[in-house]
Amino acid sequence: MSDLFTLPQAIAHGQTSSGTSWSRFGNAASASIPIVLIHGVGMQQAFWAPQVNDLNAEFDVITYDMWGHGDTVVNHDATSLPDFAAQLISLLDDRDIASAHIVGHSLGALVAIETAIRYPERVASLIALNAVFQRTEEQRAPVLRRAHALAVDGVMNIDQTLDRWFDGHRENGISEGEQLSRQLLESVNASGYANAYMVFATAEDQDGSRLSLLDMSAVFATGDGDPNSTPEMSHAMSHIVANGRCVVLGEQRHMMSLTAPHVVTELIRQTVLHEDLLGSDS
Repeated sequence: MSDLFTLPQAIAHGQTSSGTSWSRFGNAASASIPIVLIHGVGMQQAFWAPQVNDLNAEFDVITYDMWGHGDTVVNHDATSLPDFAAQLISLLDDRDIASAHIVGHSLGALVAIETAIRYPERVASLIALNAVFQRTEEQRAPVLRRAHALAVDGVMNIDQTLDRWFDGHRENGISEGEQLSRQLLESVNASGYANAYMVFATAEDQDGSRLSLLDMSAVFATGDGDPNSTPEMSHAMSHIVANGRCVVLGEQRHMMSLTAPHVVTELIRQTVLHEDLLGSDS
């Protein structure tokens, strides 16, 4: 694995009293507001290696493992988005962080949005990557089937998962992003994975009235080829939020943080620095 897809040495790392594993990169003494990165189902802190490598020279960056992933304990009482949002707030409290720029991918994006709605004073800006919104029954059905199958037998089909994520990005063979994703899926705690997937499958999608409460800078981004977290969903969310913007990356699918890492990093950097976003629909 190249350096880009390998997390650099953390300047600090640990575990909160409730069992959340975290790492800090860059300059923790910086006067800038920290950036917190939240991964999706089946991943862990290492998912963000490309972004951490690109950001840590300039920013204070924090990653953590959600419940039942990486080195974080399984929490069977965490069965909803509010429970996962509370995990993030507990981490911020543990690290004495008043507010942060919150970046989430997939389920992590839903956790980021839920946190912004419930704890707006703790969120300096919101970046939701590949988030679902107002799923139809048809869109939700296959996710529910996979969630219930996992709950019964605990067996995931890694090849099918990677096909959904990386189909269309294999012209030149298996990418490092796909290799990293396979490694993380193969190492994930089966119980933690099944629990998080059920949260993703059964979570009530945000309605417009709750999203309209957000007044911080909010970016909703996805790939034009993501069949589940569609461009229409990101556009809809951005139009509801007063300071919302939408970015759709061309020729990208669900794992664009790994298949277009520098573009996603630049999107984060521009948002944090309040710069104009290339290709945004505001």
